[in-house]
Amino acid sequence: MKVLVIGAGNMGLTYATGMSKSKLLKKRNIMVLDKSKEKMEEVGKIAHFDAMERLEDCVPKADIIFLAVKPYHAEDLFKRMKHLVNPEQLFISIMAGVTIKFIQEALGIQKVVRAMPNLPAQVGKGLTSYVSAEEVSRLELFMVEGLLDTTGKSLRVKSEKYIDASTGISGSGPAYVFYFMQSMMEAALQMGFSENVSKVLVSQTFTGAVELFNQNNLTPDSWMERVASKGGTTRAALDSMQDNNVNELIKEAAFAAFNRAVELGEEY
Repeated sequence: MKVLVIGAGNMGLTYATGMSKSKLLKKRNIMVLDKSKEKMEEVGKIAHFDAMERLEDCVPKADIIFLAVKPYHAEDLFKRMKHLVNPEQLFISIMAGVTIKFIQEALGIQKVVRAMPNLPAQVGKGLTSYVSAEEVSRLELFMVEGLLDTTGKSLRVKSEKYIDASTGISGSGPAYVFYFMQSMMEAALQMGFSENVSKVLVSQTFTGAVELFNQNNLTPDSWMERVASKGGTTRAALDSMQDNNVNELIKEAAFAAFNRAVELGEEY
């Protein structure tokens, strides 16, 4: 099985690196192509990567083609590669908003998987939701899941609607966490802690809370009740958030990302 990754940006290289470790590929080299000469020079120095210069040299050889370019590059890319593809090839796209139908029609193929990754994939803790065209077989889906799991976990969803929805939760979600962390670090600084100590206080708090959540079946509400006692410090903080409608604001933010994902999809 030969894999081609088109797009050597952060996520493209993240998946290329993860897939290069997959037992499915048996340490065979992964072809990587990008229009940036600087990026391709970097790729050429990485073990298990074959830096490719032309679509003609790699697209016909690939069994799986991983599309990791910016959405606004899709139309031009597809025009240049359409005559090089064949119906047996499997395409995995992480292009936000670009629909399966658009890829099928633009390339004249049927086997397409659309996926939505998130940034923690860079450290092997990612969550990639994905959905496939009906023409993708069970065996191919098993293979896709195995490749996506090299960067964390994958979650198959029922339709492209849920790809847009997962964009609002897991895709954009790390930024919400960083936003909250930044606010807490700023509060710590204002309380007199140094920058390094503020970072440790906040990062370890998040790490510990997530680990508690993952190792038990309790809901977030239940954990809050365990931490907060009547008239105590935690209750004061939670009451402040409740009074300021933080819960609704967070949900509004998630839906803003979801709605924007839907808008992007209407362009393709």
